[in-house]
Amino acid sequence: MSIQIVTTEELRLLKEDLITEIRAILEETSTNSTDGRKWLRSAQVKELLSISSGTLQNLRVNGTLPFTRINGVIYYNKDDIDALLNQNMVR
Repeated sequence: MSIQIVTTEELRLLKEDLITEIRAILEETSTNSTDGRKWLRSAQVKELLSISSGTLQNLRVNGTLPFTRINGVIYYNKDDIDALLNQNMVR
């Protein structure tokens, strides 16, 4: 069994590479488009529906729009948003 020594410089480079990759993933997943994603964040829903934060909160509070909260971040199911739009469609 051979022992390999890792220098602090190598660890620093690894950390920088990991941070770069994580940032790229986060940027990719936090775009404002809904590109087929099933779960959307509040900002995406507000933009999609052209509504304010207060209106979105009212939709949550009165049970009109179901949501999921994980570690303080609120997510909305795209299917629920589509159903809400279809229910309120004027014909």
